[in-house]
Amino acid sequence: MDIAALLLFAGIYAVAVASPGPGIAAIVARGLAQGSRGSIPFIAGFVVGDLVWFAVAATGLAIVAQTFTVLFTVIKYAGCAYLLYLAYKIWTAPVRTIGMPEEEVGKSSAIQAFLGSFALTLGNPKVAVFFLSVMPLVVDMATISPLIFVELALVIALVITPVLSAYALLAVHARRLFRSEKALRNVNRTTAVTMAGVAVAIATR
Repeated sequence: MDIAALLLFAGIYAVAVASPGPGIAAIVARGLAQGSRGSIPFIAGFVVGDLVWFAVAATGLAIVAQTFTVLFTVIKYAGCAYLLYLAYKIWTAPVRTIGMPEEEVGKSSAIQAFLGSFALTLGNPKVAVFFLSVMPLVVDMATISPLIFVELALVIALVITPVLSAYALLAVHARRLFRSEKALRNVNRTTAVTMAGVAVAIATR
């Protein structure tokens, strides 16, 4: 693709990623409750999830995706269940554990964070609508070659990663404004309710 077409796609995709939705709400809520711990694998799950949806659309597998709606429904509810689990853990977490250093986070926590955001992305209607309905309006799907596929995949990764990271960093900085135990507990409970609300919103769509 020429540079102008790639920039147009990048701009529209950036707006879609940055617009409020379940993914942004989950990242902000997680950042407020847990700081930067596990944010990299959590964001990576969103990136890989978007790339999977892109691959589905770009390789003409949209019909297959519609055929296996049961599978995507199961994935959607798995993501919702993970958010509800996070909401419970955040609500019940002792305030003193919120500031735990990142090196204390185990591999299992990183894997859970990745799989949780990955499942959430695969089951997120907002992401599905963009790649299956909006992207074909900008990109001629019939002309996608292996080179164009790689170019678009790189654009997706280079756009979504800094956008989501910016939201995560803002949430971490906002969290540092709360110093007292009572304030941190209120942050925990507010973000837990937000997480649960996101899960319910996705599950009922």
